Amino acid sequence: MSADGGYLTTHVLDTAQGRPAENLQIDLYRLDGESRQHLTTLATNDDGRTDAPILPSDQFATGEYELVFHAGAYLRVSGGISDTDKFLDAIPIRFTMTEANSHYHVPLLLSPYGYSTYRGS
Repeated sequence: MSADGGYLTTHVLDTAQGRPAENLQIDLYRLDGESRQHLTTLATNDDGRTDAPILPSDQFATGEYELVFHAGAYLRVSGGISDTDKFLDAIPIRFTMTEANSHYHVPLLLSPYGYSTYRGS
């Protein structure tokens, strides 16, 4: 990736099935007070990552963002859960990027009844 600007990536792991979460839809929004602007929609590949950065360096700007992971649809299709046992659906993660030249990585560890995230590397 470019050293000239920041960028945003993710990695989604299905911890219940012990594998990357393939074909999980992710939406990215930029937040400005009460305003929420949709920037892009991507899906994870067979490694649980997007093929390109969610927010590449040529589009990167510091500020507040929200990633929405469409976990419910993924869990139903992957066999992780049935419609009657559905608990998680859309998982929003709001965060702030303050360093203009940094790589921000927001992983998601997912199971049918819980998840965790952190600032990765």
